[in-house]
Parts: sequence; structure tokens; C-alpha cells
Amino acid sequence: MKYVLSLGKEIIKKRKLILDLAKADFHKRFVGSYFGVVWMFVQPIVTVLIYFLIFGPYGFASRPPVNAPYVLWLVPGIVPWFFFSEAMNAGTGCLQEYSYLVKKVVFQVEVLPLIKLVSCMMVHGFFVLIMFGLYVCYGWQPFLTWIQVIYYSFAAAVLALALCFLTSSIQVFFKDMTQIVGIALQFGMWLVPIMYDEGLFISKAPWIGVVFKLNPFYYIVVGYRDCMLTGNWFWERPTLTLYFWTVTIVLMLLGLKVFKRLRPHFSDVL
Repeated sequence: MKYVLSLGKEIIKKRKLILDLAKADFHKRFVGSYFGVVWMFVQPIVTVLIYFLIFGPYGFASRPPVNAPYVLWLVPGIVPWFFFSEAMNAGTGCLQEYSYLVKKVVFQVEVLPLIKLVSCMMVHGFFVLIMFGLYVCYGWQPFLTWIQVIYYSFAAAVLALALCFLTSSIQVFFKDMTQIVGIALQFGMWLVPIMYDEGLFISKAPWIGVVFKLNPFYYIVVGYRDCMLTGNWFWERPTLTLYFWTVTIVLMLLGLKVFKRLRPHFSDVL
């Protein structure tokens, strides 16, 4: 727990530096690109369109478990996944990317995964606004629970940060970790009921429902849908909330411990 408290103090102390570096990282992605920030939206929007055409009314006509158009059920599940997967991909290679900062004795390298996370959070904020706009365009009246998106975004960010401390520290010594994380994310997307209704599987094998819930990201997906579609509050899922934060805190402690243990060797390898 002392690692978490130390990290918290470091974040508060270096908050301006973290924000400035995150802004610089955000702008750096589009330097030299003709369309600039437009590319930030193209791939995710195309991905949503593809899944909508495949599973929506013009494809397999998948029916969501709530009385809503398929696209309104799909978007609250896939938007947090875009954020999580981008944060994991960017955070895993952050020490390699910022090797010139890692080699500085006075720089606290623990903030590097956080810089990538904040940069990804800026992009996520735009997509949340687009999601809200999509619901309004479909004629939905805003729920008070929409404000909970802030809480679930924070939960997704903490989970991603916990995992990035582990993967980024290993990636310094094992470069293949970047590819492993990418493949794991491609596979992991289908282990969460984002595009499909979990009830299709649970009706045939009830134990699959338990397997779904063991994945901590399941909490984020159902949480976003609770916010946007059903109007449920997070405290209405007490068991799932407790399980998520227990797993996330354990992962955070593990990730920080590994990071601290390997940190003295980062500059030698990089």
C-alpha cells in the first residue's frame, strides 16, 4: 500500500508536469499529418460502423437485451474499450518512447504511464461527447445517471494504469511484450459482451455468466450501459463493484511492486 500512497503523492506533486507532457503527447500524434486530429476519430468510427453493419439490422440482426436500437447498445460498450485498449498499447511502450527521461536520475519515471493515460483520456473525452450526441440524435432524453460516465471512466483508467505499470516495466527487458499486449487486446475484446448479448451464451450454459464477470472490464461495460440505457447507479451492483476494485487494487500493488523492483535497471537496458 505504501507504493500506492507514494504514487499518489507524486501525482499531486507533479500534476502540472504530467498535464503538460500529456498535452504535448496528444499533439505529437498528429504532427506532420495533413488531416491532423481527424485521424483520431476515423478508425474508431469506422470500427463502430463495421460492427453495426455486421450485427445490426442490416446484418445478423442481433437484438440487444434492452429496448433500444442496436447502435445505442453497442456504443456504450465499445467507447470505453477504445480508451482502455489505446491506453494499454500506448502505456506499454512508454518507457521505451521516453527513454531520454528514464535516463535522467532526477526524473520520477513512475509518472510516464500516467502521461500516456491522460493523453488517451483526452481522446476518450471527445468520444464520450459524441456518444451523448448520438443518444440525443436518436431522441433519447438524458438520464441523471449519465454523469456516472466520469466514475466508470476513472475506473477504466485505474485498471489500465495498474496493468501498464506491469507491462511497461517488463517491455524494457522483453520487447515482445508490445506485440503480446496487442494480441491479448484483440482476443480480449471478444471475452467481454461488447458486440453480442451475453444472454445468448448464459441461456445454454449458465456458468459462462460467472466467467464473464471474472473479467474486471465486464464491470466497465455494464456500467456504461447502466449509465446510458437503464439509468442504474453503480451502488446497485455492490458485489460487482467490490470485486472490480479488489482486483484492480491487487493489480495496482503488483504492477507497482514489479515496476519499483525493475526501475534501477531501466537506464542500463535503454
